[in-house]
Formats: sequence, C-alpha cells, structure tokens
Amino acid sequence: MKPPVFATLGCRLNAYETEAMKELSAQAGLENAVIVNTCAVTAEAVRKAKQEIRKLRRENPDAAIIVTGCAAQTEPETFAAMEEVTRVIGNHEKMQAETWQGIAAPDLIGETEKVQVDDIMSVKETAGHLIDGFGRHRAYVQVQNGCDHRCTFCIIPYGRGNSRSVPAGVVVEQIKRLVERGFNEVVLTGVDLTSWGADLPGTPRLGDLVMRILRLVPDLPRLRISSIDSIEADENLMLAIASEPRLMPHLHLSLQHGDDMILKRMKRRHLRDDAIRFCEEARRLRPGIVFGADIIAGFPTETEEMFANSLKLVEECGLTFLHVFPFSARKGTPAARMPRVQGPDIKARAARLRAAGQEALERHLQAEIGAERLILTEGPRLGRTEYFTEVSFDTDQPEGSLMRVRITGHDGTRLLGQPL
Repeated sequence: MKPPVFATLGCRLNAYETEAMKELSAQAGLENAVIVNTCAVTAEAVRKAKQEIRKLRRENPDAAIIVTGCAAQTEPETFAAMEEVTRVIGNHEKMQAETWQGIAAPDLIGETEKVQVDDIMSVKETAGHLIDGFGRHRAYVQVQNGCDHRCTFCIIPYGRGNSRSVPAGVVVEQIKRLVERGFNEVVLTGVDLTSWGADLPGTPRLGDLVMRILRLVPDLPRLRISSIDSIEADENLMLAIASEPRLMPHLHLSLQHGDDMILKRMKRRHLRDDAIRFCEEARRLRPGIVFGADIIAGFPTETEEMFANSLKLVEECGLTFLHVFPFSARKGTPAARMPRVQGPDIKARAARLRAAGQEALERHLQAEIGAERLILTEGPRLGRTEYFTEVSFDTDQPEGSLMRVRITGHDGTRLLGQPL
C-alpha cells in the first residue's frame, strides 16, 4: 500500500480543503496517487502549479496524478492537456465522498472520464467537509466559500462560485469540539468572509457570528478572523473589536489600492478615505490593533501619481504586514483588456511597496521591545503574539501552548522573546 501524496498551493482555504481530501481519499481507500490542490489567483500561480505537477510526476512515475483546486476549476483544459495528469476534478467535486470513491476504483487510469469539473456557479450549498482543525497549534474553520462580487482583476469567483455560508450553529459546534481537543486558537476563514450570513435565514452578519462564538464557547482562549473587506465590517464586528479581548487585535484588509480612480476601475466597493477611516475607527476602539493588507502594484492605467497614493496608504492606514501583488492579467477578467503598465514598471513599483512594508514592519517590531506578550507557540522555537507577529525563542517550547514572554529584540523580521 502506498498512501496518496498531497501538494497544496495557494491560500489557507486550500490547505483546509486538502485536509478534507486526505480524509475522503483515506475513507475511499485511494492508493498510489498524487493530489495537487492548485491556486489561480495569478498567472504565476498557474505556472507554478504546472511546474509542481511535472516535478511530482518525475518523483512518482507510477502514480495517478489528480489535479484540483481553483486553477483546475477555471482552466480544466490546460491541465487535461498535460500528459502527466490522470484526472482533473473541480472545487465542488473535490469535497464529495463519491468523487473519491470513483477515483479509488480500479479503472482510474482506464476509460474513466479525465475531466470532472461542473459549473461552480450552480453550487448552492456550503460544500464544507468539516475538519476539526489541522496543524498542531491553531485550527482553521471554514465558515464561508465563494464570492458574489466581481472585481475586474479577480478570477477567484469563477473558481469558487457564489458566496455561501456555514450556519452559525454548525460553526459553534465545530469550535466546541476543537476546544475540547486542546486547540488554543481558532481562525475563521472564507473567500469573502464579511459576506458571511447573506444567504442564511435572517441574513446575520459576520459580527453576529463572532459574538455568538465568543458567548457560546467561553473556554476558547483566542479567536481570529482572516482577511476581511473593511467596507463590509458591520456594527457587531466593530463592537467585538472594541469589547472582546479574546478576539485577537489583528486584521488583514483587502484594500488592493490607494487611488480612487484605480479602485473604481477595479470595481472595488470602497475609496481610499473609507479605508483610512476604518483603520482610524478600529484603532480608536482597540488601541494597538495591527493591520495587514493586500495591495496590487501596476494595475492597468496606473500612473506614477496613482501608485504614490498606494504608497502613502501604508502610513495613512498604519499598515504593518503588507502582501504585495504585482498585477497579473487573468484571462477572462475585464482588467485583462485594459491598457497595461509596462512590466519593468510593475516590478519596480512592487519593490517600492515591499520596501515600504518592510520599514513599517521594522517600526512595529522596534515598538514591541520591552513588552510582555501572550504567545501561541507554532514550533519548538517559534510563536506568534496576539498581533500575529512572529517571535523566536532560544530554547525549545511545547508546541500549541500559550505562554507569556518578554520581547527582548528583533532581527528585522521576527521578534525575539524570553519566556517569563
């Protein structure tokens, strides 16, 4: 027996779903197979997926190679045309037990249909195979999938489908089980997290879910929410930020740009002043709160003046953790038809944004020296503060535990901590 090999590219949601596929494939008795869970967020992500598939074929010459994930959903023909690939399955299909039962059948490499990718837009249910945590330190809970928005640069709705939510009661019961298993931190994940609840009875909001979790799972030490659209932050979410110490003081914001004209061309739902106001209000409600953000460099039609507005946003919003994406045209999106910025300019602007992000991170690290922080350990010598800042230790610590440390310095990337 040779158990399946899994390779995961892309986001945390993909990592979560890989854990689901491990369970489903094990239940089906799948052997001697390689499963590649792809990402489609950029053209580079698709290129890396193909590169990974070729590498895995060389390493596993006799195995069936099954390709799934967002790139498989949006470009099934690309992967079906690769001689290394045995089967292509869609994002909905990969979460279905019957899919894996069919793949595990003896005729996998025989006459079975190579491509099993249906219309993701027709999927109405949440399709969430509940995984009671993965990793040994924090647990990720998928509460939402898909996206109803159509930003002009984004291919993800075509890979994930329309927005659909996991009911609050199901989420709460899952988190209770995770706490019973000893997890000290839970992270709520989704494709468009702030749209949670719009498709549920009574149209609850994300803040309602957060407050309900904290009320009904009193033994949960730490709750995080992953990337949010700040313009969709509701009243209860802001109340939780202000009043719930177990909700961690770190938010990752989907900002994308700092210029109003580019934001309109992106078909975003906020303007730069909205982003600045949100950060100011969140910081007023929770002094010390830390922000990360996604920003795209070199979006079509971006001038140097427009780019400068993104650069200024790092300071005006007080951003600490920057995820910089050089613009990558995705076939089938409106942005792919817009006038392009020259490649060298995109690369140079991305580098300037990353440099600004590094300076912001170093300011944050410097300001932390001397503070006492409650760390969740992620490895023998690595943990994160409440603000999601990495901390290194000189001695081994028990993984997955909460421990109080004093911050003694930093190395430009991580804090250095001394256990108390």
